[in-house]
Amino acid sequence: MKIIIVGGSGTIGQAVMDRLAKKHTLISASREHGDVRFDITDPASIKKMYQSVGDFDAVVSTVGKVHFADLSAMTPEDYDIGLHNKLMGQVNLVLIGQHYINNHGSFTLTSGILSHDPIRGGTSASMVNGAIDSFVKSAAIELASGIRINAISPTILTESMDKYGDYFPGFESVPAERVALSYQKSVEGLQTGQIYQVG
Repeated sequence: MKIIIVGGSGTIGQAVMDRLAKKHTLISASREHGDVRFDITDPASIKKMYQSVGDFDAVVSTVGKVHFADLSAMTPEDYDIGLHNKLMGQVNLVLIGQHYINNHGSFTLTSGILSHDPIRGGTSASMVNGAIDSFVKSAAIELASGIRINAISPTILTESMDKYGDYFPGFESVPAERVALSYQKSVEGLQTGQIYQVG
């Protein structure tokens, strides 16, 4: 398969590329690194990215920014970061990509554990992750031409504990290599509308 890995230079993205590289043709896409450069917050840029890639069989998105802060300090602009980047960025990958992806292709998005296991300072991430999960379940019943869609919902990465561990007291981390297995399951399997919990 020819697979677009959005965020292939990130921790999860690189683990996914390592996992899929032996069997598939991979194209890494992101704002600053990779085979193709584009802005996930700009629908016109997403469309141009798809057009430049040509035929493809799957899209894996491992990106998405959100703002972490106590609820009392959050502003509408802080919520907009997650809404425009992680949520609508990934939704637009599907909305636009459905018109370019090959029949029986697949989309795999990334949400996260905070959709159902919240932490202090994580209201934006919880909101966005929950919305992504709901979008995936709903889009799965409408996508045409045998196109599938799933989401991966990991807990905090072992590789990220030094930086973010204080935000996740008592959470058990998982290595990116283990998380990558769920992306492989989504891409190479047959299920759709699934939220794969990793953690």
